[in-house]
Amino acid sequence: MLRIAVQAKGRLFDETMSFLEESDIKLSATKRTLLVQSSNFPLEVLFLRDDDIPQTVATGVADLGIVGENEFMEKDEDAGIIKRLGFSKCRLSLALPKDVEYPGVQWFEGKKIATSYPGILSRYLKEQGVKAEIHVITGSVEVSPGIGLADAIFDIVSSGSTLVSNRLKEVEVVMKSEALLIGNKNMSEDKKEILKELLFRMDAVKTAEDKKYVLMNAPKDKLDEIVAVLPGMKSPTVMPLAQEGWCSVHTVLDEKCFWEIIGKLKALGAEGILVLPIEKMII
Repeated sequence: MLRIAVQAKGRLFDETMSFLEESDIKLSATKRTLLVQSSNFPLEVLFLRDDDIPQTVATGVADLGIVGENEFMEKDEDAGIIKRLGFSKCRLSLALPKDVEYPGVQWFEGKKIATSYPGILSRYLKEQGVKAEIHVITGSVEVSPGIGLADAIFDIVSSGSTLVSNRLKEVEVVMKSEALLIGNKNMSEDKKEILKELLFRMDAVKTAEDKKYVLMNAPKDKLDEIVAVLPGMKSPTVMPLAQEGWCSVHTVLDEKCFWEIIGKLKALGAEGILVLPIEKMII
């Protein structure tokens, strides 16, 4: 059985549990439960603080972990990145009071910077040749300049609204972050087989993201032109209809180009266009 460590609360918890559910991993978990076993897959979930997950995986207490890239890079533990999951995206940035003129990264020379990520920040400052005082705090880093605790901050930024509400401006993006699936480097062969099946399920969910299954009735004399504008998965499926001169065309479209292509299909005479969501896709 595989053991996977995930964050016990917060946005990453919600998105992780949703992702596992979409991968057909059934869990009856609450945020107060430490360890929960799946009822339909050889997997148990260990709920931890996000900053404890890298070490838990590196030491083998858990075989896998889902953790923010920011925490993984900060802790610098000896675990491997198995898969980038594409959710819980954010960035780690330097920010300072919005009325301060910012000429470049050398502004931070000799300044005091408040952060919960001293490891990432110290490596970045060293690369830039900047010497600054790093003040490590937990909690509301963004209030530090306003109360005189620091000249600037280095923290997670998602929408940027927290910076605005604290009269701060983002001046340097140091790294971008997303959820990672990390793994212990010494997993047994049996556990690697289970992991292979888990990745198969996860890939099927990720492949289906932003995809739509489209069915339409099309005139046969326009079929070649209709097929030419479809950038779907390989060749579309074409089936004859009872009505003479018409056929049914089935394909998969990316949501980002969906409306543009639908307009072209209508112009070529396609009718009865039906659009369906896709749960999973195996290619």
